[in-house]
Amino acid sequence: MLDFPIWKKIWFWGIALVCAALALPSLFSLAGLPWPQALPNSQVNLGLDLAGGSHILLEASKDQVAKQRIENMEESVRARFRSADTKIAIGDISRSNGRLSFTLRDASQVDAAREEILPLTNGAGLTGQRDWDIRVEDGNRFVLTPTQEGLDQAVSDAMDSAVEVVRKRIDALGTREPTIIRQGENRIVVQVPGLDDPQALKNLIGQTAKLEFKLVDETAAPNDVAKGIAPPGDEILPYADPASAPGGVSAIAVKRLGGIKGDQLTNAKQGFEQQNNRPVVNITFNQQGGAKFAELTQQNVNKRFAIILDGKVLSAPSINEPILGGSAQISGSFTVQSATQLAIALRSGALPVDLTVVEERTVGPDLGADSIKKGLIAMGIGSLLVVLLMIGCYGRFGVYATIALIINVLMILGIMAQIGTTLTLPGIAGFVLTIGAAVDANVLIYERIREERKRGRRVVTAVENGYKEASRAIYDANITNFIAGALLFAFGSGPVRGFAVVLIIGLFTSVFTGVSMTRMWVAGWLRTKRPSDLNI
Repeated sequence: MLDFPIWKKIWFWGIALVCAALALPSLFSLAGLPWPQALPNSQVNLGLDLAGGSHILLEASKDQVAKQRIENMEESVRARFRSADTKIAIGDISRSNGRLSFTLRDASQVDAAREEILPLTNGAGLTGQRDWDIRVEDGNRFVLTPTQEGLDQAVSDAMDSAVEVVRKRIDALGTREPTIIRQGENRIVVQVPGLDDPQALKNLIGQTAKLEFKLVDETAAPNDVAKGIAPPGDEILPYADPASAPGGVSAIAVKRLGGIKGDQLTNAKQGFEQQNNRPVVNITFNQQGGAKFAELTQQNVNKRFAIILDGKVLSAPSINEPILGGSAQISGSFTVQSATQLAIALRSGALPVDLTVVEERTVGPDLGADSIKKGLIAMGIGSLLVVLLMIGCYGRFGVYATIALIINVLMILGIMAQIGTTLTLPGIAGFVLTIGAAVDANVLIYERIREERKRGRRVVTAVENGYKEASRAIYDANITNFIAGALLFAFGSGPVRGFAVVLIIGLFTSVFTGVSMTRMWVAGWLRTKRPSDLNI
């Protein structure tokens, strides 16, 4: 018990002091005091309920997911038929009634067509069903119908992708610790603490950022385009800025299939056009996308191609020469802010489905400040009562427990600041609970020491047995608490996770301070004073 090597003392004090020092910026911030800029400034992030901010509930349309799947299937079928060993020609094609149907010009190719289509279908998760139902009617008509299991899987995949895209976009804004979680089948909850401009957040998240490059159909009659009449194989798309439309026609006809999608971008940055210094967005493709873009421009010199964002034409420049560098420039009626937001959206990827804001709440910082104040009051009162109880019951040993408790709180703050976790109102409740639970280990140890003394054990033996025997119960209790905290973190949402984080960190720090450090102090006192009895 008395043998406590110097290296272990240095190690314990080093851990405690470093973690406590990491808590100082957070303490200065909570107290409203300035922190020197020359020093590291890692602070505990405050959650939405403490710092204020924006809460947005987004919803995706299942019908849009179904429509997109049919469009993608049509393009995939056409591509497979064109690349088949023997090309398969398609007659009339229809995407009505939520299904894709088409006829073959040569009925003898039905079996070959089926072989080409089958690889385009997959299993729908673990349901045992396919995501598409394939039927042949009237000898040469294929009918491809998406199954409900396949649609459910597509919606789930689209929402998972949307969560990641939203997270990337918000992270690019420089905000700290946003909460982004799925709610139900087709909703996403977004909470961003400390955001001063919620409208900018809605604009950024609500932008699908689906970028496409499609050839303009120069043969389309302007009068028909103005009336919304599209030639076969075309679609009519409006200009994002009707004032910039050539000839006063606010829409344009483009080839519906083919072209290039913007899902192969490697970078997008806001810049300025050299001629007139207008804000633009410079984009760079990856190797595969650059090759496709080069092929498109090589094969269509002196033709126009439309740059389309979220179904609206930004511009339709002419291809004067092949663009082989894998980069391009998007111009339009941009401001610096809108060009920057578009660049962020393109870098983070396109949303697989449109997201609509169905609920919005703004939490003011005053409410959070009041919560912090009341939480600190509760923590202070709880700490004071615990300290008085420990010192009154255990004397010197209670003082050791009190010092360990103070170091424990500082270590929790320091570790949370260093790993970038967020402190929420439930997290403050976790702090208050940790203060009470942190001295449990000391109570078990001290009561065990009392029992050993009553049995006639010598002072050193009683203390040694007290720490040794009580440690078993302490470790068992903390293991069960750790399991509960881990489950809360794994399956809980934002506020519950905030509580779990404080609880889990507090388990480790309370064992370190309440057991290891108090044992070091008690051993030093026993070795120095050699008391014949204990006042405990």
